Amino acid sequence: MILLGLYVHIPFCRRKCGYCDFYSINYDKDTAKTYVDAVKSRLSKIDKTFDTVYFGGGTPSIIGSGVADILSTVRFSENAEITAECNPDSATDEFLSTAAESGVNRLSIGLQSANDSELKLLTRPHTSASVKSAVERARMHNINNISLDVMLGFKGQTKQSLERTIDFCAELEVNHISAYMLKVEERTPFAKIDDISLDGDEIASLYDSCCERLSYHGYGQYEISNFAKSGFECRHNLIYWNCDDYIGLGPAAHSLYDGKRYYYERNLNDFIGGCQPIYDDDFGGRDEYIMLRLRLNDGLNFSEFEKRGFSFESGFLDRCKTLEKAGLLLIKDDRISLTHKGFLVQNSVLTYLL
Repeated sequence: MILLGLYVHIPFCRRKCGYCDFYSINYDKDTAKTYVDAVKSRLSKIDKTFDTVYFGGGTPSIIGSGVADILSTVRFSENAEITAECNPDSATDEFLSTAAESGVNRLSIGLQSANDSELKLLTRPHTSASVKSAVERARMHNINNISLDVMLGFKGQTKQSLERTIDFCAELEVNHISAYMLKVEERTPFAKIDDISLDGDEIASLYDSCCERLSYHGYGQYEISNFAKSGFECRHNLIYWNCDDYIGLGPAAHSLYDGKRYYYERNLNDFIGGCQPIYDDDFGGRDEYIMLRLRLNDGLNFSEFEKRGFSFESGFLDRCKTLEKAGLLLIKDDRISLTHKGFLVQNSVLTYLL
């Protein structure tokens, strides 16, 4: 089934973390109110029903009832998945109450680590105790579908400290865990710090440990960086990986709709002022579909591939067999998928395959 997703970027934070390259500015109440009105104005002109809605950031929870205010303009299906990203310090009762009443039924909370010394290194403005409190408050407001973000590969992280973080998530009985490897971007403060990230072999070892520990706790890997209890895979992100349509609103937000890609510049004032999106390249077709589907543990289904009007070029399946012999890819029935080893070197696999 083809789904339609809506992404709303909330570009405000109290302060920026050292590793973050997402577009955001310092929170200001009046500016945030103006921005919410600008998003609502654009949404009122979109005559679509959405199957998923995702508020990303920045820190969506920082605008409090603004999330509910935006949702009042959105038409979404009866069983829509509606997610809001949230930091523990802004998971207030006001935000959680109005969010839940407006339809938010899923939270993505930025944990990163359950070890407070590691949180300080990552410049995170919370403690593990405040994350636990945020999860408990969310459940009090009947938001029970909760995801926690975990970071891998920073200086000082060990297999033991990572396992403590995974165990912490499991003890909170959250439904979903995203485990991302630290990527040091040029424009961030971390780019100025020597040896802030571990080397490739150390990161690979941590990734192995992470996957093993999450599996032990009953979290199935369904994408390179995402793990979930059965039935709690993030439906919004699956829209991206399935190359279904999604519409993004806000500075730096991207869209794929009706075979066209477009995005808004990273400029809040321009967006508030009514700027038009910039059209990017058309959907990348066959190769892009293969690339995104191979992020998923489920892999690439041949019949679905053909239903989209694609076909394999000469030599493609022979290259798949070579990768299978190297232990990087599986060929089973009517699909191909990357192995755990293949996930670790995905870029190299795709370069060879495509």
